[in-house]
Amino acid sequence: MINNDWDEQLKIVWNSENFKKFYNGVMNMYSKEVIYPPKDLIFNALKLTSFKNTKVVIVGQDPYHGEGEAHGLSFSVTRGTKMPPSLRNIFQELNDDLGIVRTDTDLSDWAKQGVLLLNAVLTVKKDTPASHRNIGWELLTDYIIKLLNNRKEPIVFILWGNFAKEKAKYITNPNHYIIMSAHPSPFSARNGFFGSKPFSKTNNFLISKGITPIKW
Repeated sequence: MINNDWDEQLKIVWNSENFKKFYNGVMNMYSKEVIYPPKDLIFNALKLTSFKNTKVVIVGQDPYHGEGEAHGLSFSVTRGTKMPPSLRNIFQELNDDLGIVRTDTDLSDWAKQGVLLLNAVLTVKKDTPASHRNIGWELLTDYIIKLLNNRKEPIVFILWGNFAKEKAKYITNPNHYIIMSAHPSPFSARNGFFGSKPFSKTNNFLISKGITPIKW
């Protein structure tokens, strides 16, 4: 499915009859209506960030539902599409935190450095946010978080907003570091996201553990 070490970590899932039935059902949806991201990018986050190389996890809810936006990475959109308001606020906080001016909406460079950009739900119907919530993806993505929690190497988990904060219950290993704040959405960013300094906090933690920091 992934062609890296995630396949070994997730073999119990890939070999499960329940997952195969669920996945075939999702593929059937693609044949009947417009679903994002494209089929070959559903597992893009896992393909770009292997289990072993994961240093940071940024949990999102579900893919962007506009045409051409979603490409399988939380908060990231395909180059050439309009920057979503949440991503604009993330870049504003990045600038306020570290003085970095970023305009590239494709966060693949973060993923390749070890930032797992994991949406809890991996597909969505066109123009219908949260349309695939509770159809089964959360069983897989919660399991991924649990697998990462069991790793002895330190990981930073960044949880923005109440939905992501719910995942904190799976992160019990004291080796890891959790950063929680309000969501970067325009509706909540001024209630604790702005000024939370997640990027410097992440890099300071990684450096303290002898891990190469992220070039944001």
